[in-house]
Parts: sequence; C-alpha cells; structure tokens
Amino acid sequence: MRRSRIQSGKMLPLPCPKARQVGIFVGLVVVAMIPVVGKALLQNSPRNVPEFLNRLPDANEQERMRQAQTSEQNYEAVNAARKKQVSEESTKLLKLAIDLKAEVDKTGKDTLSLSAIRKADSIERMARDIREKMTAGGPDLRAPH
Repeated sequence: MRRSRIQSGKMLPLPCPKARQVGIFVGLVVVAMIPVVGKALLQNSPRNVPEFLNRLPDANEQERMRQAQTSEQNYEAVNAARKKQVSEESTKLLKLAIDLKAEVDKTGKDTLSLSAIRKADSIERMARDIREKMTAGGPDLRAPH
C-alpha cells in the first residue's frame, strides 16, 4: 500500500519519486540561472555617466587636440636638438679647460701668457652660453640642485 499524508483531515497520496527528481532538477536549473539573469539585467540598466563624457569631440576640439600634439612633438624635437648642442658645447668646454690647465702648468708660478688669458675668457663665455641654453630648455636640461 502506498503511503499517504494527512492534509486537513484527508489522506492524500505522496507524489511519485520521478516527479520529485524532476522538481529538484528544475529547482537547480533556476538557481543556476540567477547569476546569468542578474548580470543581463545589470548590463541593460543605464549607467550614471554624464552625457558630455560620452560624446565625440567636435571639429574645433579635434583641431585643438591636433595642435597640442603637434606642439608637443615640436617641443620634444627642439629640446632634443638643444640637448645635443649643449652636450657638444660641453665637450668643447672641457677640452678648452684641459688645454688651459696644461698651459698654466707649463708657465711659471707668477706669470700667465696672453693665450692663457684668452682661453680663460673664452671658457667663461662658453660656460655662460651653455648655462643660458640649459635654463631656457626647461626642466629636462636644468642642472640638479
């Protein structure tokens, strides 16, 4: 005899085991679908992003961006040329300083030749020029403090 359960005073038959398995399977499928459905609902909801951030730039803004990019490229090219020139002049300055030291070492203790004085003047001018170029070049060329 089949088992039965009592509901409000009446005896009802229990559902068959096959129906119970189908019910469990359907329940598991529904539970597995919750994250997928939730994600789909979240993707369709509007985001709280201001509209001006999503719009494309107009012709004036595009031209401004191109000019800014071009000026940045020009600045980098001029800065690279300035760095190269400062490096070359620094090498010349070093050579002049070495020559001056050698000439001063050759002369006596109390005397200096006219060529040594001229070399010292040219070293001073060249050092000033290099310093001006370095400070005009911006933060990339300035000497560390």
